[in-house]
This record gives sequence, structure tokens and C-alpha cells, in this order.
Amino acid sequence: MNGMSLLEARRVTKAYGRTTALDAVDLRLGAGEVVAITGASGCGKSTLLMCLSGIGVPDSGEVWFAGARLDDRPESVRARLRRTEIGVLLQHGQLVPELPAAENVALPLLLGGARRAGALRAAGEWLDRFGVGEVAALRPGELSGGQQQRVALARALITSPRLLFADEPTGSLDSVAGEAVLRAMMTAARDLSTAVVLVTHDATVAAYADRELHMRDGAFPGQVVPA
Repeated sequence: MNGMSLLEARRVTKAYGRTTALDAVDLRLGAGEVVAITGASGCGKSTLLMCLSGIGVPDSGEVWFAGARLDDRPESVRARLRRTEIGVLLQHGQLVPELPAAENVALPLLLGGARRAGALRAAGEWLDRFGVGEVAALRPGELSGGQQQRVALARALITSPRLLFADEPTGSLDSVAGEAVLRAMMTAARDLSTAVVLVTHDATVAAYADRELHMRDGAFPGQVVPA
């Protein structure tokens, strides 16, 4: 494996029954790089994100992260990496509805054994950073879509991960809220030197990336993987 690669997929394949979702996908991502994965709905973008982030595992092929194989590790190890080194931002945030915003953001730190006071203080700082400090005590159901996505973004970045996956990060927002969330995400990622994989069908979102990979029928047609 190239020592300069933070993330690498090698011939990753995934099927659901007789339907091929990923067809021998290769991909490399360097430290601090931003890559957009684009394509029509159903082309395999979200399935690839699940395999690359360790939420799911491919049927065949390999996924490497920071020089170590990821896909063959136990789920407990992959989950720990998603709490510490790999952030995941889904389209609808996936916030815990019973918890106020500050506790949602602090959750990765609390699960990692951090003291509650320190974790909540850090959560407050991240909420302030994204302009939603005033919602710290509110639960997700009391927040607007844009506020929910900013809270989810704060949670994804609170551990200063080396890699962030964002699946249609503005897909459920209007254009103004979406642009604000996207700018905030990219600024924070650059400040942290966090690599980003943007999964999107939106050309405006893809324009924030260093390079774009267009997926069709579970593959990147004609794509040459950087050496």
C-alpha cells in the first residue's frame, strides 16, 4: 500500500441478492484531501460510503485505513475507529432524539471515557463554532433541519478525526441552509487537516472537492487510481 494514502479501496465488491451495488471499486485518498463521489441515485455511492467507513463490509476486496486493513476487523474495532478517527455525517444527521444537542455532540467523547464536564464543554465550543450554541439544551425535534445538520456535523468532528464521510450533507436542506452547512464543514475540515469524502449528486457540493469521481453502475468507468 502506498504510504501516502490515508484510505484505500482495492477491488471492493458488494451485492444485494442478484443486484450488484459495487463492482470491483478502486479508490485512494490522501491525508487532508477532499474527494467528491458523484452519480445518479442508486449508482452505489452510499453503499461505497458504508464499506469505506466500516459501517458495512464488502463481499470481496479490501479497505485500508491509515496503513491497516479495516474491513476484516471486528465491528467493535470499526465502531471505535468511527468514534475516534473516522467521522460520519449522514443526510438526516442520525441524532439521538432523547438527548439534547450538547449531549448528542459530546457522545463520541463520553463513549470513549471522557469526563462528562469536559465533554460537554467541548461540545459547547463546537456548537458555538457552527453558530448554534443557543440550541445546546434543545432536543433534535425542537431544531430546524439546518440546526440538526450543524449539530450532527459538530458531533462528527468533535474528536478531530483524520477522515470525514459526508453522505448528501445538504440533501435535506434548502439552498441557503445547505450552503452555510457546507461552508462550515469545509472550513472546519481544513482547519483540522481532515480528509473528506463527499457523497453527492449536487454539482455545487462537488465543487468544494479537490477532485471528483463519477460513479455509474457501481463502478468508476475509466477511472485511473492515483499511484
